[in-house]
Amino acid sequence: MAEQGGRTGLDRFFKITERGSSVGREVRGGLVTFVTMAYIVVLNPLIIGSFSASDAGAHKDLFGNILPVPQVAAVTALIAGVMTILMGVVANYPFAMATGLGINSLIAVSVAPQMSWPAAMGLVLLNGLIILVLVLTGVRTMVFRAVPPALKAAIAVGIGLFITLIGLVDAGFVRRIPDAANTTVPVGLGIGGSIASWPTLVFVIGLLITGILVAKRVRGAILIGVLVTTVIAIIVEAIVKAGPAGGTNPKGWNLGYPALPDRIAGLPDLSLIGKVNFDAWVQVPAITAALIVFTLILTDFFDTIGTMTGLGKEAGLLNRDGELPNTGKALFVDSLGAVAGGVGSSSSNTVFVESAAGIAEGARTGLANVVTGLLFIAAMFFTPLYEVIPVEAAAPALVIVGALMISQVREIDFTDFRIALPAFLTIVVMPFTYSITNGIGVGFISYVLIQVVTGGARKVHPLLWIIAVAFVAYFGVGPIQDALG
Repeated sequence: MAEQGGRTGLDRFFKITERGSSVGREVRGGLVTFVTMAYIVVLNPLIIGSFSASDAGAHKDLFGNILPVPQVAAVTALIAGVMTILMGVVANYPFAMATGLGINSLIAVSVAPQMSWPAAMGLVLLNGLIILVLVLTGVRTMVFRAVPPALKAAIAVGIGLFITLIGLVDAGFVRRIPDAANTTVPVGLGIGGSIASWPTLVFVIGLLITGILVAKRVRGAILIGVLVTTVIAIIVEAIVKAGPAGGTNPKGWNLGYPALPDRIAGLPDLSLIGKVNFDAWVQVPAITAALIVFTLILTDFFDTIGTMTGLGKEAGLLNRDGELPNTGKALFVDSLGAVAGGVGSSSSNTVFVESAAGIAEGARTGLANVVTGLLFIAAMFFTPLYEVIPVEAAAPALVIVGALMISQVREIDFTDFRIALPAFLTIVVMPFTYSITNGIGVGFISYVLIQVVTGGARKVHPLLWIIAVAFVAYFGVGPIQDALG
């Protein structure tokens, strides 16, 4: 039965009752999504920003300049908040947005060292403008609809495994083996086969608590789980003094520190907004700049399509044809996220897979996004307060959501190997390569090839042929660049 808010203009605008939700569920879902995504306000500044140009690991551009961490944190929160609200109001979906992981690392490690930071962000901006054109011409929506149902299900399952791995790695439950080069095992359980640290133990306890709450169908289970685990983390830290993680303290808290901060609020520095130009085309060879933009486009393009497909299926928002209504509006806002990320120097913003946590909590409409977005905007002023929630307390939500999303594997016909292999590759490549785009690319290429050699070429949508060729070029960017360079 709909709550009282179901008879208001708010309900009619967001279609809350029509989608079987309520204002209470949307608010809880929006809050849960924010809690599972809040780490980006801390993590993005560490990836593309630096505290000082003199630091050994400072992320400098070609001219030795850095993006200051406090400024990156401020624009990261602001743009995530604005774009998330815009997605909710324009497209009416509970798909929160923030700086995309992967692209920000690419910019910091591979792009900025070849040019200035404003020039690097100019390429991000150009990437967004090109994708915006693809949306306005209907190309992006046609690609979205051209994906076979089995691959859509595989994308959702792959994302479930991907966010599960993210949660396990963030919590330190799964870690890289230090001497992986000398062993056939690249990752392992904790440290030396043991969880080995108090923060990871807190994660395990939080996972069990949240899992039990979800199994008992407790309303607000995931949110309760995160909050309870945070309280446990604060108590544990007060007793054991694990401290923050670092190169010399692998047993510390990875992100966020469960202790009262020295200060709660502060004014944000938004001076990075507008510091962007198109000088990349004169600072590096044109072919280099073009290949960078091509890589950004494919990553942005298919990360979003994959994530929205998975989230839409999980929320039950796809229609009878397996399509997401209002796809054009959602893709339009997402393309603006790339533009805004370039203008604000926070890197490209895109739909976040962690939105699945809010969906699992009951979010079905854009109202949840409005809640998440407002919390992001508030985070500009209260970053120290949000840092109290350690990633080990939020990670259980990702694992739980992964368990919920993997159920969609039942929609894949594994008795037909022409479908089974592309679907399987899509599913496993995502977590194994830590990339949604890679999983989609391998799945599309294998699907087209298998259909062709088994006489099913006519079943392949013409756009999939083009996409498969584009992904072949995407995976071969290195050799292509070397050959042309």
